[in-house]
Amino acid sequence: MLASYLIGLREGLEATLVVSVLVALLVKSDRRDRLPLVWAGVGAAVALSVAFGALLTFTVAHLEYSRQELFEAITSLLAAAFVTWMIFWMRRAARTLSGELRARLGEALEVGATAVVVVSFLAVAREGLETALLFFASAQGAATTAVPLAGISLGLLTAVVLGWGIYRSAMRINLTRFFTWTGLLLILVAAGILKYGVHDLQEAGVLPGLTDQAFDISGVLPADSWYGTLLAGMFNITPQPSVLETVAWAAYALPTLVLFLWPRRSRPVPLSRTSVTDPQHAG
Repeated sequence: MLASYLIGLREGLEATLVVSVLVALLVKSDRRDRLPLVWAGVGAAVALSVAFGALLTFTVAHLEYSRQELFEAITSLLAAAFVTWMIFWMRRAARTLSGELRARLGEALEVGATAVVVVSFLAVAREGLETALLFFASAQGAATTAVPLAGISLGLLTAVVLGWGIYRSAMRINLTRFFTWTGLLLILVAAGILKYGVHDLQEAGVLPGLTDQAFDISGVLPADSWYGTLLAGMFNITPQPSVLETVAWAAYALPTLVLFLWPRRSRPVPLSRTSVTDPQHAG
């Protein structure tokens, strides 16, 4: 549930921030008549995301066991790749996101109503499709319960409340710090999803070594304990992983965490001619 909640919160807040920027721009520019077009694009994006999630669920339910494992493995690998791209994209683009959206919506307003719908649709559809894929990949281990669905629903609801509060200036949160901490947690979630994908590939017979255990810590981390269930559900940390699963987890998580935490170099600002003192005129 916690992994699903985190996915819903992170992706939901990104989508909510996008929508709040679009709405704020229309309100401040006295173009409230275009607000229904924004909501139409948002609604279409949400419908597409739900349909995509339903398609994934329907597809995996109608496959034989080996193909089902292979399909789940592919979706897990895609989800890990998408979440990695999303984390680093948001880390790089968070500061300029508002300006880029304002520019796009300004151009769309000049083109016409359809363009406004398309801008809002594309802005939200990317987050929605990622959310559906990540949710499907993270919830595979608990497909028989409604807990993951409750978790992602609570995460999305929390994101909507935070987004509304930010839009109304009723609350202010440090978005840079928020995306940093959630980024760190999502890297561990993505590592777990990747590990699950490798396990599915082993069960499908694509990769060897399903019975080659890297270690056994079931005495310290019982699978049926509350903390064992928590770690398995959120980060896919299991007491008896295979060697290949462990290698894949470490090979992804360690370098990705280092790259994410590595301080970014700020580009030096060139000095203008007026800021340099001419030695001929000095004194």
